[in-house]
Amino acid sequence: MKKDKYTKEEMDLFNSKIGLHTLLKRKNNNPDKALEEIKYLTTLREKQEELIKLQNWVIDNDEKVVILFEGRDAAGKGGAIRRITEYINPRRFRKVALNKPTEDERKQWFFQRYINQLPKPGEIVFFDRSWYNRAVVEPVNGFCTKKEYEIFMSQVNDFERMLIDSNIHLVKFYFSINKKEQAARFKDIKSSPLKRWKMTPVDEKAQELWEEYTKYKERMFEATNTEIAPWLIIHANKKSSARLKAVSHLLEVIPYK
Repeated sequence: MKKDKYTKEEMDLFNSKIGLHTLLKRKNNNPDKALEEIKYLTTLREKQEELIKLQNWVIDNDEKVVILFEGRDAAGKGGAIRRITEYINPRRFRKVALNKPTEDERKQWFFQRYINQLPKPGEIVFFDRSWYNRAVVEPVNGFCTKKEYEIFMSQVNDFERMLIDSNIHLVKFYFSINKKEQAARFKDIKSSPLKRWKMTPVDEKAQELWEEYTKYKERMFEATNTEIAPWLIIHANKKSSARLKAVSHLLEVIPYK
């Protein structure tokens, strides 16, 4: 590594605890790639420290926070949630990833099963997919009727207004990847014994149904990107920048300071 190639600040990053750990664990000796990773991890750690302050504010003031993570299969929603929750108090947040509805839940008002998961005072709830399943995944895959879809679309904005009027901070993320990137991630998942469980029958059809997903996704944005509950679309082909964008947005829109 030529010292004159890097600034003093960059050399300090190489010599930091995060920098030395990154250099030791990397399989190749490309210092530029290592520096990129070190900068990402350093920035992420700084933002994670702020997330602790944010959560303390939520706890101390009995605030309620709901964060929705939507996006195509393999878009990186779960990984972003893991980075956001890595250091905050596990007793004061919940991650919700609901299975398909039971027979009783199918007979209830659609939003009921999600209402049951809303935060109590002093709590943050992360939805890894949410009620917006009915806006995209369900109609594309034939899991709901056209009437059920239209009823949902006519009710969802009012439902979210009720949440916000009940002093819930609502944040909506959509992680967007392109078709080529999704295919590459599916290939990686299938080839890994540790990740293979992630592939579902719905995932298997995602590439084939790409254009259908696009059609319903665009209608969802058009109808539900409201002033009080806007979507933040995160371009997620690069996982590191997507995660930083999500964390930064939370720190900006939740008034913890």
